[in-house]
Amino acid sequence: MNRYRLQHVTLFEYDGPVSESYNEVRLRPRQDETQSCLSFRLSTDPSSRPSAHVDPFGNWVHRFNVLAEHRRLRVAADSVVLVQTPPAIPAGTRRLADLDLLDEEIDQYYDLLAPTAYAPHLAELAGLMQEAGERSDGSAGSYALAAATLIYERFRYEKGATHVQSSIRDALSTGAGVCQDFAHLLLAVLRMRHLPARYVSGYLVPRRTAEPGASVEEVIGGQASHAWAEVYLPGAGWFGLDPTLGRPVCLQHVRVAYGRDYGDVAPVRGVYKGHAGQRLSVDVQVRPALDHEGCEHLAQTNAGPPRGPLPEEPPQQQQQQQ
Repeated sequence: MNRYRLQHVTLFEYDGPVSESYNEVRLRPRQDETQSCLSFRLSTDPSSRPSAHVDPFGNWVHRFNVLAEHRRLRVAADSVVLVQTPPAIPAGTRRLADLDLLDEEIDQYYDLLAPTAYAPHLAELAGLMQEAGERSDGSAGSYALAAATLIYERFRYEKGATHVQSSIRDALSTGAGVCQDFAHLLLAVLRMRHLPARYVSGYLVPRRTAEPGASVEEVIGGQASHAWAEVYLPGAGWFGLDPTLGRPVCLQHVRVAYGRDYGDVAPVRGVYKGHAGQRLSVDVQVRPALDHEGCEHLAQTNAGPPRGPLPEEPPQQQQQQQ
């Protein structure tokens, strides 16, 4: 198991005054049998009084409002998380040919089988599905792993190839995308084969930081924000697969939220009153929670805005997962 300390900072800067900003965030890591959120703190500047609730998927949602006029909004989430080694996909999972006989077990996850705006069921996926089947041994677990590996092999990682509202159509047309797109591709390929699958948002800890006894390492510019998928294998349970890396999840993966697709788990989402444009920057720090002397450290992080002109129209306050 590994213990991490994370700070996720989102900074909105406006080219004029705005007010009545209403926001919700999903930034608190999940708590379950393989991951423990030991502490969590959310702060904003201008200051606010966040409220919290749990959504239907079991994710923590924090809401806050900034009613007074302001020109910048900084949202900082600090967490300490204990991650245990996730279970491996067992050998001998149910045969793909038998899935239609397991309707009662599978159909309880109807919402995680249906197509969505981000992950529609497209005829263009037939080739990927066929090749994944040919590479597998005929079992559901082998098929899911083959599908994740194929997406890793066939699509190139390219920032800017898609945007936060992109569906898998964009990645299929360009052959490129980011982790958000690859997770949606895997969801569609699995669901079309009658395997329930859910989108996972979270963080990918740098390998050197994840290794036991690692020294402090920072991840700057939101590079640690990540997304992948989990598949339900009848009789075995849920298992994580990362199509960006082409392999199952490991101690590097910190889970924050589950959903049908990105639309259910956007880390930050909000609206505001005003005609000002905005620019968004994200800064993530991931550190071992304890150093070699057993002390905890977390330095302040400042999200610096990217260079370039401000947009003419104010987009929604939400970010793409890289």
